[in-house]
Amino acid sequence: MIRVVLPFHLRNLAKEGKEVQLEVAAPVTQRNILNALEAKYPVLRGTIRDHTTQERRAFIRFFVDGQDWSHTSPDEPLPEVIATGSEPFRIIGAIAGG
Repeated sequence: MIRVVLPFHLRNLAKEGKEVQLEVAAPVTQRNILNALEAKYPVLRGTIRDHTTQERRAFIRFFVDGQDWSHTSPDEPLPEVIATGSEPFRIIGAIAGG
């Protein structure tokens, strides 16, 4: 079971708590996690990645075991701590401004 931590605005859309659990087929990658998330919560389609290109939205970041994986290939297998559910895959809403 994969654990995914959602930012506040996505939690509200999904009507879920801070963390959701997903069944994700191997290999566990960003793409497979997001596919499973959007399948379980269709209201999130288009909020994390573009409908057409499937590219990550500009103000969304992905963190894996404390490291930013936002610019890593979405098909790169994630570390074992994510695949086993010992650590969550974190989706963070980035903030810009000054």
